Amino acid sequence: MKAFVCTLFILLFVSGCSATWSGVQQDTTDAVQWTKGQVNQGANYVKDKTE
Repeated sequence: MKAFVCTLFILLFVSGCSATWSGVQQDTTDAVQWTKGQVNQGANYVKDKTE
């Protein structure tokens, strides 16, 4: 019984970690894309003001 409970706990822990890791990857990708957009907007603003 003890082995079953330990196995169940490990399976739940691993599945939770994989979902969390996917969420972290997606959040990081979204943040990188947002940052690229903001940098691009800033560069275009500076370019327009210096021309």
